[in-house]
Amino acid sequence: MSQLVLANEGVFPITKDKSGNPLTNLPATGLSIPGTIQGEGKLAGTSALFIRFSSCNLRCIWQLPNGKLSRCDTPYASFNALENIQTNVRDVVDLVKQNLGDIKHVVITGGEPLIQKVPLAQLASTLKKETDVHITLETNGTLFDEEVAKHIDLFSVSPKLANSNPHFHKLEALGLNPSGPLIFHGEKRVNIKALQSFIDAANKPCKDIQLKFVVGRPEEDSEIYHGFLKQLKGWKPTDILLMPLGANKDELAQTIKMVMEMAIRRGWRYAPRVHIELFGAKAGV
Repeated sequence: MSQLVLANEGVFPITKDKSGNPLTNLPATGLSIPGTIQGEGKLAGTSALFIRFSSCNLRCIWQLPNGKLSRCDTPYASFNALENIQTNVRDVVDLVKQNLGDIKHVVITGGEPLIQKVPLAQLASTLKKETDVHITLETNGTLFDEEVAKHIDLFSVSPKLANSNPHFHKLEALGLNPSGPLIFHGEKRVNIKALQSFIDAANKPCKDIQLKFVVGRPEEDSEIYHGFLKQLKGWKPTDILLMPLGANKDELAQTIKMVMEMAIRRGWRYAPRVHIELFGAKAGV
């Protein structure tokens, strides 16, 4: 089966290897069982296993209301995708099956999984055939693939707002050199054609979508509507989720109230970040 590259978390949280042998260390959750809960979106609170793909075509650096910078909360899958796991679809499926138990949901995330669209399609197809799990695909919405879409139940699409652009002053403050995706982020972050394809795919039987926007400024209300939603058709207000900007509790405290008010005023959904409330800014949970 196809080769793929996962971030250093790989399949998580797990307690067994692909052959069913117990692992030495407990998962990062601190629990003695595999699995965690989905912390964001329409399925928040649902038990799930995660598969994290490596590499991303964007480089998000946000600015909080107090001026502090907040990079992508999984930089090891984007900015510093160095400790990768080279594996194949068969081994990943076996690892999932050994740790699934009664869990019915698998979340494929990144990075940006659609960079590896061929093995991604094969992985999703094989998981469906052999486990019949519900599959959520988390994506930034800049890439779309019809073959992948056939096997996805929930498209969790997170279009990036202008605040995510890695402008020079942000790079300078973080000691980063402008290169690769850091240069082209602003050009790539909005792909209306791809977003419409996700919505169209989700409007088929037994599929769903959420357009999940990370919000840190009051003026982003207008940007979300005019820069994205007004150009798209087929979405419902309940598909629009506003998630407060912040990678830890202190950062979230700056944006939660403002984002709640925006969601209420617009009739959209407020999306809490439950995993941060439970585990803090920790990987593998």
